[in-house]
Amino acid sequence: MKRVVEYRKLLEVDKNVTLKELKTIYRNSMKETHPDKFVNDDEGKQAAEEKSKSIISAYHFLVSIASETIEKNLPEYQETINNSAIADFYLEKQTLLVTHLNGASYEYIGVPKNVYIKMINADSPNRFAKRHIYGNYIYRKSAEAVEI
Repeated sequence: MKRVVEYRKLLEVDKNVTLKELKTIYRNSMKETHPDKFVNDDEGKQAAEEKSKSIISAYHFLVSIASETIEKNLPEYQETINNSAIADFYLEKQTLLVTHLNGASYEYIGVPKNVYIKMINADSPNRFAKRHIYGNYIYRKSAEAVEI
């Protein structure tokens, strides 16, 4: 969740921003901090490169969790969580990465460690995820489906 808040703060947007607004804000931010604006200023150029990388990362992340993106990909997501068992999962800094047998991977953001431990100890991680993970956390697709 911390990453979501930081990225929204960096681009100065709230959680209700549309993709069109986000794209406009991103482009304007990149115009202001583009490294090419600092021709004879190496320190300024270096700082601008770092800021640009942060802005690009924030933009791509926020696009991936935007409600419009979620709605667009909902049929594929529903197909995956309903018909493809979990192949692997792990938690890293409150981000649960779940990989399904069809190759699709999703990140669930803000998952507490105690929920992850319960998932590890559950008789069926699939059933646990359906009851306690899916629909309860912000998620985004983290990898394209690849046949295993």
